[in-house]
Amino acid sequence: MKGKKSILVVDDDVAHRTMLRALLSGWGYEIREAESGEAAVEAVKDGPFDLILMDVRMIRMSGIEAMSGIKALNPSIPVIIMTAFASVETAVEALKKGAYDYLTKPLDFDELHLAIERAMDHLKLREENRLLRESLGARFDRRNLIARSAAMERLLETVAQVAPSEATVLITGESGTGKEMIAGAIHFNSFRKDGPFIKINCAAITETLLESELFGHEKGAFTGADRRKEGKFRQAEGGTIFLDEVSEMSLAMQVKLLRVLQEREIVRVGGDEAIRIDIRIIAATNRDLLSEIAAGRFREDLFYRLNVVTLHIPPLRERPEDIPLIAQHYLALFAERNRKKVRGFSPQAMDRLLRHTWPGNVRELMNAVERGVVLSRSEYLGEDELALALPVKPPVPDSFPESAAGDASLEGVEKATILKTLEAAGGNKSEAARRLGITRRTLHLKLRRYGMM
Repeated sequence: MKGKKSILVVDDDVAHRTMLRALLSGWGYEIREAESGEAAVEAVKDGPFDLILMDVRMIRMSGIEAMSGIKALNPSIPVIIMTAFASVETAVEALKKGAYDYLTKPLDFDELHLAIERAMDHLKLREENRLLRESLGARFDRRNLIARSAAMERLLETVAQVAPSEATVLITGESGTGKEMIAGAIHFNSFRKDGPFIKINCAAITETLLESELFGHEKGAFTGADRRKEGKFRQAEGGTIFLDEVSEMSLAMQVKLLRVLQEREIVRVGGDEAIRIDIRIIAATNRDLLSEIAAGRFREDLFYRLNVVTLHIPPLRERPEDIPLIAQHYLALFAERNRKKVRGFSPQAMDRLLRHTWPGNVRELMNAVERGVVLSRSEYLGEDELALALPVKPPVPDSFPESAAGDASLEGVEKATILKTLEAAGGNKSEAARRLGITRRTLHLKLRRYGMM
């Protein structure tokens, strides 16, 4: 059943089951049948299903009773109720008990097909978010975010304060600084963490497609719209939507986003029904929005709606004390992934990392370390294995540790980095040497050179 999605058809009418088997098999689904509610519960005990089509009126056990038993075994299975005895009361009861949708007999095949596709899309999205939570939960733990610089420590303290709130957040920073990671940290540490975390890059989609992606569309709204589609705002219900590169939206789309922020409702493309939504919005940009406003490319009213809480991520060149820690983290990660016995960096390689300006920020550092690990010929990466393409120069950061104030030389950066790493390691020199990617002996020599022991 791994190749095809599986559907359990539950109905005491053998003719109706046979018809549904033929129809659904033709649509590409794997079908099993159950002639009663009791048989349906037993079938769910025996194996998983992606969807259940359940008749309401059956002898001995009703469809709603069977659904309650199934939900007790596996609450994640979507159940679509079918009945020839349509009533508001039955629909409400079914939905309260956990039904995904409600259809009346005789079935409209187009309506049935659409309901099944929606349920499958919902199931896929829920599974993707479950896997995302599992894979990123530890990574987004405040304690595990890799940062030792004062600027990043302040940022992460603000993230911890903001996460439990419902405030709209605007994240600014250069490309590659980790805006998506911070957005994820906010979501996975919020009260919405069990809901979806939906991401969309506004710069990667054309204006026409972006509106449909965000708001959804009705059948026939435009050429190729052969069925209704739920947009990202609806998919994010109960969770968070992350609008990356929000500054790339057209002015027309900005107006529509402003309405969402003000009214908390959307209208599908080609529709006229206002749909209420319960979501949190996090936006990000690598542009200076005040300059964009002055140039007439970004709406001032939208800026103030987004700018409830602003989090600025400093570029990597302004926080060199974070470089050894981040580099060592990715070295360990890629060494394990590529089955390489690489332990750290040579002093020359670490000097090179510290002197590089990192225009691509953390993303560039990650790629450089991965490339170095793949090309490594020894336990310690050398300068030539990093192959940094752009020229380097001593950075002049705004947030040096006090001990390096007024000294932007390589030696000053190195001394500040050693001090910061020693502090982070609780004074443990072996641990500090490991984090710096050098031997304990090399660390001792550097400490003596700088008069620190």
